[in-house]
Amino acid sequence: MSTAKKLNKMNIGKKGIINFLLTLFIGMYISSCTPYHSILYLDNIPDSLKSGSTKLAEYTDPKIQPDDILSITIITIDPATATIVNQGQYVPQGNMPGILSGGSTPISGLLVDKKGEVSLPIIGTVKLAGLTTSEARELIKNKTAEFYKDPNVQVRFANFKITVLGEVAKPSTYIVPNEKNTVLDALGLAGDLTIYGKRDNILLIRDSADTKKYVRLNINSTKILKSPYFYLRQNDVIYVEPNRSKLVQSDATQTRIITIGASILTALAIILIRIK
Repeated sequence: MSTAKKLNKMNIGKKGIINFLLTLFIGMYISSCTPYHSILYLDNIPDSLKSGSTKLAEYTDPKIQPDDILSITIITIDPATATIVNQGQYVPQGNMPGILSGGSTPISGLLVDKKGEVSLPIIGTVKLAGLTTSEARELIKNKTAEFYKDPNVQVRFANFKITVLGEVAKPSTYIVPNEKNTVLDALGLAGDLTIYGKRDNILLIRDSADTKKYVRLNINSTKILKSPYFYLRQNDVIYVEPNRSKLVQSDATQTRIITIGASILTALAIILIRIK
């Protein structure tokens, strides 16, 4: 075989190896990228759709449970009497940031004991577990009417607590001021998902009597709006798992991959140049 043919064959081999390594390196880099559609919310709504609607999941009022803290206000004609009836207690909640507590400030309210009861001054003990706040309001109003004329009663949760963990900007436990809260509301409170959060496999953990319920939610699809778990209950926990690009997308890891790849290509180039 002539020298020219040998060089030509060697050059083809060199080019093949270099092309292979370049392809491998580019593939590694691309695989570290997060697919665009995997980070979109409600992705099945077409971009061309200017307006539309979808039926939401049926909302049911949350039930009062033991260890809930209730804000109960009774308004009567005599302000002095109302002051006596509304004597509550402060229940420490620890460091739970939220738009109600704002930090570690104790919450004012009445604790529902293990029997599901609360103790009201003058009125006595009332069992509220298993009732909605509307039903509890009517029950307390009827009992208060035995002592006072035309009382006005307000009942609401003082510690409607939601915990958001995992790949969100501000993982924490939040106390929210209203009962009607959705998964999207909770994620908004936590500062939204990071780019590494898996939007199609969010884990919701819910207390149910003496058990824990687990359900997976996909906020990439509008089907989440129809899910029976779209509306949250007190003490729900939301966990956002990291996606696979979490590791490779970190600056240190990405720099290491690029450095290793560049070193391999440089070493290969030196070896091929020295081959005669």
